[in-house]
Amino acid sequence: MTIEIKIPVFPESITEGTLVSWHRQAGDVVQRDDILADVETDKVVFEVPAVEDGVVQELLVKEGETVVSGQLIARLDKQASSAKTADGGRTNTDVAPRKEPVKQAVMAPAAARLVAEHDLDASAISGTGKGGRILKEDVLRHISQEQKHEQQKPKAEKASVTQLPVPTVEPVPGTSLDGRPEKRVTMSRLRARVAERMLQAQHNAAILTTFNDVNMQAVMQLRQRYRDQFEKVYSVRLGFMSFFVKAVIEALKRFPEVNASIDGDEVVYHGFFDIGIAVGSPRGLVVPILRDADQMSMADIEKKIRQYSERAENGKLTMEDITGGTFTITNGGVFGSLLSTPILNPPQSGILGMHRIQDRPVAEDGQVVIRPIMNLALSYDHRIIDGREAVQFLVTIKEELEDPSRILLEI
Repeated sequence: MTIEIKIPVFPESITEGTLVSWHRQAGDVVQRDDILADVETDKVVFEVPAVEDGVVQELLVKEGETVVSGQLIARLDKQASSAKTADGGRTNTDVAPRKEPVKQAVMAPAAARLVAEHDLDASAISGTGKGGRILKEDVLRHISQEQKHEQQKPKAEKASVTQLPVPTVEPVPGTSLDGRPEKRVTMSRLRARVAERMLQAQHNAAILTTFNDVNMQAVMQLRQRYRDQFEKVYSVRLGFMSFFVKAVIEALKRFPEVNASIDGDEVVYHGFFDIGIAVGSPRGLVVPILRDADQMSMADIEKKIRQYSERAENGKLTMEDITGGTFTITNGGVFGSLLSTPILNPPQSGILGMHRIQDRPVAEDGQVVIRPIMNLALSYDHRIIDGREAVQFLVTIKEELEDPSRILLEI
């Protein structure tokens, strides 16, 4: 009995994807739910599982090829899975003999990229994932061990290496015009989509940015006072993001045009608060959504953000996780950014940029004191948001954070 393996149905916003890698080859015995392939769209990478036990009969799509929703990509032979030969598991059907999986085929997408970037031998890396799958952590551990081993080599050995003549690099296809080496890499679908959307935002919106700063001392003291107790009760760290989400929601309630979007010649005022939180991933920046964030507690917010960060790191975000959103928060401060002008995430009309907390001298009651200050930046679509509303929106966030009791009292 032949079983067809097809690409799952894409959401309406996605038309095609790329088959990044096969985890099984023709002749391999697979069980139900074993991962057969990784498919990358312009938003997420998802896995295509086996729907039944069987033997891989044929692969109909090559790695790197474009696939569409519902496309047939492989066939399994269900009957062959139970027909074993005495030599330990090969089938007695007409399918090709089982091959040992190639290391590249049992790597997580993030791990495969690291292996390619560092030109590593995948066969030398031990995988700790399910079925021996090589994870990103395995590759990083291997790189660390290699670097440590290199540092421990005898000086004489190192010297003998450095004394070897350096070969002349001849111009080859892919080098620059003057013969110097360079590398050309096709954009991933996610990166291409991000580029498209950012260009769309610049062309289709009248983007302005207004700035302010906030004294983070009250939030930091509150966090320091209750951090251990909070983590003990809720099993999650109390970070800064939950304070910002709560402050943003209060500001959006006061200035609903910032929570709106333009659809043709109409302004759509959203009666809900779906807050996007920009997080980094091996594939680039992604923005999972806190849905109905106004109904979430601070512990719920922190837990959800942690879940999203882990999923993003492991390439496990789903389409539902990153679709929609009415306003976005991005934290460049975790990378050391002091100030930036964030770009809108269409069709949203506003995005808040957080930055690095830095001790600065400020005047309080006629005295110069040192306080932990963070710069805030609000980029907004001037077509529907006036400068006055944008400034007052940012001032509201500043007031909420400088007196966190406002957040609890919702005033």
